[in-house]
Amino acid sequence: MTKPFKKIAVVGTGTLGAQIAMLASNAGYRVIIFDQQAGAFDAMMEKLDADIRTKQIEPFIPFDRWPACRQRIKQIEDLPEAVKDAELVIEAVPENLELKCEVFRRLGQLTPPETILATNSSSIPVSHLEKSSARPERCLNLHFYMPLHGMNMADVMGGTRTLPEVVEKGISWVRSLGCIPLTVKKELLGFCFNRVWRAVKREVLYMWANDFVDFRDVDRAWMKFTGREDRYGPFGLMDSVGLDVIYDIEMVYYRNSKDPKDHPPEALKQKIDKGELGVKTGKGFYSYPDPEYLRDDFLSTKE
Repeated sequence: MTKPFKKIAVVGTGTLGAQIAMLASNAGYRVIIFDQQAGAFDAMMEKLDADIRTKQIEPFIPFDRWPACRQRIKQIEDLPEAVKDAELVIEAVPENLELKCEVFRRLGQLTPPETILATNSSSIPVSHLEKSSARPERCLNLHFYMPLHGMNMADVMGGTRTLPEVVEKGISWVRSLGCIPLTVKKELLGFCFNRVWRAVKREVLYMWANDFVDFRDVDRAWMKFTGREDRYGPFGLMDSVGLDVIYDIEMVYYRNSKDPKDHPPEALKQKIDKGELGVKTGKGFYSYPDPEYLRDDFLSTKE
């Protein structure tokens, strides 16, 4: 497959930023990463490695290729130097609109006019960021779903003035990584599958926070229903993403609708305030590295 770019840059190497960099490196792209926190990429890769091994998942990129992929990724601590000649820059900073607008503003100033700027936002349409970049015709949503865990797909959506050829390049790039592009034909908050996943999150968080059900039973039912008894349910997945990230995403929907039903439950905020963010802190809904849903008796019919 012909590669639409030669060099890409990833700004922000948290849970998804680190995985995007690995995908691009594995596909043969020159990859530059930038993170304000020194060592963030290496720390996240260690956490991803441990999480995937503990869950006994066959990673999308085989483990024996991880060292070579990581070695090819160049970490630069100066943002202007990191992005100066990249053909695609994808930001993966926290789900905060003001922060993302500021990142897009700086990227618009620091990169060549032809550079495509993409956001990995889990919910925010790029139309909310494009004006900051001063190049709305070259802005995209490219949202990935835990690809190293096997969810090798990404939403692709343009903004109000994105050129058709820019969307096509985004689709081509996603395919070149070995991922399935989920093309959104016109702007939609939450994009394609993430909007489906969001409906699941909202319902199960409501059921848990109001003490209708035990979150473990929701996960048990999900694992049985989907036939993925070797994985996890909605609460296990939220732990993998990060409960702070989940909360921020839900707040995007709430700010858009102003509907109290869309506000994430206070019980979720309380967990976050206690530092219970999921896999990355060792405790969320479950405790890690040995969560209950991986134990042989989690789906047992015996008392």
